[in-house]
Amino acid sequence: MAGPGSSPAAIANVLSIAGSDPSGGAGIQADLKTFSALGVYGMAVATALTAQNTRGVTGIHIVPPDFVAEQIRAVFADISVSAVKIGMIADAAIAGAVAEVLARHVDVPVVLDPVMIAKGGASLLTDDAVTVLRTRLLPLATVVTPNLPEAAALLGEPEARDREEMAGQARRLVGLGAKAVLVKGGHLSGNDSPDVLASAAGLTWFEAPRVATRNTHGTGCTLSSAIAAELAKGASPEEAVAVAKTYVAGAIDAADALNVGSGHGPVHHFHALWKSEGAV
Repeated sequence: MAGPGSSPAAIANVLSIAGSDPSGGAGIQADLKTFSALGVYGMAVATALTAQNTRGVTGIHIVPPDFVAEQIRAVFADISVSAVKIGMIADAAIAGAVAEVLARHVDVPVVLDPVMIAKGGASLLTDDAVTVLRTRLLPLATVVTPNLPEAAALLGEPEARDREEMAGQARRLVGLGAKAVLVKGGHLSGNDSPDVLASAAGLTWFEAPRVATRNTHGTGCTLSSAIAAELAKGASPEEAVAVAKTYVAGAIDAADALNVGSGHGPVHHFHALWKSEGAV
């Protein structure tokens, strides 16, 4: 708490550049919820509008690249941005537009979540965009957060099957220019869901048990946004990932308290803030 005559610490401003999910579980809606839950001020630039719910994506309307860039420039022209999270970028032209603007703000931490496939299986990234993402956005990133299929696609390799292959792919992605890469092991078989963070400092493993729930819509968006929120507060990548993992684990664990849709429901972003039914 600030003392007499002192000013309170400034609240960090975090920008999400991603697609919109009208059902509220993923995309910029999940990002803004995550920012709010973790105590930072959230902003959002829309790259695409999707028609989707908990059962899948039925349509995508892509925002013109020039207008995506205009949105980003408008935010930076007026507001001090403490961190940026990049999610769905849809196509190569948008990826290039985002990279061009952010290249002028290299002092701002960037979390890149290479969103390629929706939970229901719909493709959210064109093939030519993968190359632009790899060559222009990845080198701007402070932390990249691919799952196993995404890491494989970025490297043009088969999907990792175990921890050793995960670690190798994480190191190779760092070699492409990212400061740190968190390869998420949720697609591995088994009762655990290990993630590995690779950076110039080496490897750090984050262990978590697999939670038995179908309500995991937007977990990748939520994790990357939580990392961005913590980087904005001054955390190191290792510290940011640790806090984000704990937050997302709690949100998944509490997901069944929500009643949203009949497919892959959302996680409970405000699990630590909303009082449960019957609580005083």
